[in-house]
Amino acid sequence: MSQATLEHLNVTVSDPKITADTLCAIFDWHVRWKGDAKDGGTTYHVGGTDSYIAVYSKGGDMKSGGSYDTPGAMNHIGVVVDDIDATEQRVKDAGLEPHSHADYEPGKRFYFHDHDGIEIEVISYPA
Repeated sequence: MSQATLEHLNVTVSDPKITADTLCAIFDWHVRWKGDAKDGGTTYHVGGTDSYIAVYSKGGDMKSGGSYDTPGAMNHIGVVVDDIDATEQRVKDAGLEPHSHADYEPGKRFYFHDHDGIEIEVISYPA
C-alpha cells in the first residue's frame, strides 16, 4: 500500500481573493482554480503542483473565532520553504508581522497571522 498524501486543506476566509493574492505573493504559489462554491460562496484553490489550500467565503460580515480552544478547529497551516529569510521578507512586504522565531531540531521556523487571523508556520530544514 502506498503512503497517502495530503491534497488540500479548505479554510473559510473573509475575502478569498485577498487571501489568495497574499499566499501567492509570500509563497510563490499560483491560483489553480477559482469559482462558485457551496451555499453561493466563492473558492480559490491556491498552491503548487501537488497540493493546495482552498480559501472559501460565503461573503458578508464573517467573524473570526479562536481555533485552539474549539474542538475540530484548525490551529495553523505549516509551509516548508527553501529560503526562510526571503520568505520572512515577503511576509513583512505583505504588511504582516512575523513572530515566535525558533531554531529547533531539525530546522528553523517562525509564525505569522494573515488578515483573518489564520496562523501560518513557516519552516525551513537544512539541505
